[in-house]
Amino acid sequence: MNVSIVSMRPEIGRKEANISKMQKYIEQTDSDLVVFGEMTLTGYPCKDDLRTLSEPLSGPSIEKLKTVAKQHNKHIVFGMPLLNERITGLVHNASVLIQPDGTIDAYKKWFLPTFGPFEEKLFFDEGETLPAFQTKLGTIGLCICYDIYFPEITKALTLQGAEIIICISASPSVTRTYFETILPARAIENTTFMVYANIVGNQENLVFWGGSQAYDPLGNLLGKAPYFEESMVTYNLDKSKISLARTNRPVIRDIRPEIYQDLYQYSRFQTSKTKTKK
Repeated sequence: MNVSIVSMRPEIGRKEANISKMQKYIEQTDSDLVVFGEMTLTGYPCKDDLRTLSEPLSGPSIEKLKTVAKQHNKHIVFGMPLLNERITGLVHNASVLIQPDGTIDAYKKWFLPTFGPFEEKLFFDEGETLPAFQTKLGTIGLCICYDIYFPEITKALTLQGAEIIICISASPSVTRTYFETILPARAIENTTFMVYANIVGNQENLVFWGGSQAYDPLGNLLGKAPYFEESMVTYNLDKSKISLARTNRPVIRDIRPEIYQDLYQYSRFQTSKTKTKK
C-alpha cells in the first residue's frame, strides 16, 4: 500500500480554505492513504476560538471530507478540534480517520502539552481511550504529537494489532531533533510502520518545521519531506516487512505484561502504606 504524507500550512480559523487545500493534495495522488498534520482543519493556535471552530464527528467539515474520501477512494487522516457529543462544552484535540466507505473514527489526544508556548490543557479535555481501527489497508493506530514521548501509547496500539501507527503533529522547529530521535525508536520497539505528518509554516509565534517522514518496522527511514516547505511525499508500506521484523526482533513476543502493573504501582499518583510496629 502507498501512503502520501502532507506537510501543509493551514490557515488559522479558515476551515473552508483548509478543506479546499486538503482536497487539492488528495486529488494529486494515487495513494491509498493520505495523512495531514495536527489541527490541519483549523490551524494550531486557535485558543478561545476553538469553542466555535470545533465540530462533532457528524459536523459539516467531516461530511465534506467524507465525500472527498468516497469520490477518490482514499483513506484520510487529519487533525481537528473535536466537540464532545456527550458532554456539552468539552473539546478534544483529535486525529480523525475517514475511510472510503464512509466509516469515521477518531482518536482523542491523551497528553496535552502545557509548558513553554503550549497551552493545550487550558482548551482541550484529555482523551481516555486508545482504540486501534480496522481498515481495508490493515489495522491503524493513531496518536498526536506529544503522545509520541510516551511509549505506552504506541505499545497499547500495537498490542491491539496496529500495523501502521500514524502520529500527526504540530511540532515547532525547536523540537525537531526530539521527534526525529523518538520516531525510529517507536518503530523499532513495536516493529510497526511509523508515519509522521507535521504541519509547516509560521503561526503566531511558532514556526513549524514540516519534514513529514516514515519509518519501516526496523526503524529504517523510508524518506523525509523538506523542512519548512509545504510538500507531499509518498512511500510504499510493504506489510510483509512486519513479520520479518518480528522474527529478527521479537519484541512483541517478549513483552512481559506484569511490567505494566508494576508501572502502575510505581506511579507517583499512588500512595504507599507504611506499616507501623506495635
